[in-house]
Amino acid sequence: MAFGKNIRTWFEGRWHDGDIQVMRAADHGIWQGSSVFDGARFAHGLTPDLDLHCARVNASAQALMITPTMDAGDMTAIIREGLRAYGTDQSVYVRPMYWAIDGGDLGVNPAENSTGFAICLEEVPLPPAEFQTTVTRTRFRRPVLEDSVCNAKAGCLYPNNARMLVEARNKGFGNALVADAMGNLAESATANVFLVKDGVVFTPIPNGTFLAGITRSRHIANLRADGVEVVETVLTFEDAHAADEVFLSGNFAKVTSVRAFDGTEYKTRQMTERARRLYWDWAAQAA
Repeated sequence: MAFGKNIRTWFEGRWHDGDIQVMRAADHGIWQGSSVFDGARFAHGLTPDLDLHCARVNASAQALMITPTMDAGDMTAIIREGLRAYGTDQSVYVRPMYWAIDGGDLGVNPAENSTGFAICLEEVPLPPAEFQTTVTRTRFRRPVLEDSVCNAKAGCLYPNNARMLVEARNKGFGNALVADAMGNLAESATANVFLVKDGVVFTPIPNGTFLAGITRSRHIANLRADGVEVVETVLTFEDAHAADEVFLSGNFAKVTSVRAFDGTEYKTRQMTERARRLYWDWAAQAA
């Protein structure tokens, strides 16, 4: 079942209407999980950091030993062409993706220069600005690079995120705060995390266990340019309980306010709204 509606698919050199089939039963990407993707957004008529998302999907492919076949600039142009079918009042999730087609000599390793590529555009609304979520702890942790391809936005990583999210939902929460291998705060099940204490913004320092997102980096730059102190450091779950405010940062929603964490209620969302305003102001100026 598709995630959104009004889907368009770029495959084998042209745009197709609808959610077309692009993989075969024997493709390495299906039975060995060798697939990567990236997510960008079209909203308010804008495509913030689209070029960076296209560059990152190529880097993810290389990290997963898949040969990228598209120049990032060409990919960006193709996506912009496909988005002309949507109006500025529509929000679209933009997903370029690669997968390995053939396996190597033992089947497990992907063969070089045997790559599938597609782009999927799905109309999916941005969550409303007033939306808030709740978060809880999860027993599942982020892996380390020695265990998994933490330096790629790889499909094979997401079953771990899914069980974090399902555990949280079964406990009555909207999302989960996740530990790294050392037990420190890493991110949420779906996005990076920011804490606010006494007007200072804190976020976990990238340590190789989670992707430090493109949108995360944009928020850090925007807030610092607006005079806010932003500190990347080692954070604990106790820090999250002691925070004045918590928000999540990811491409899908850009900014998500957290109302509560395991019994701790946050009384303000002032910095959350500031980050949101700064982000869309920056996006309009950068267009």
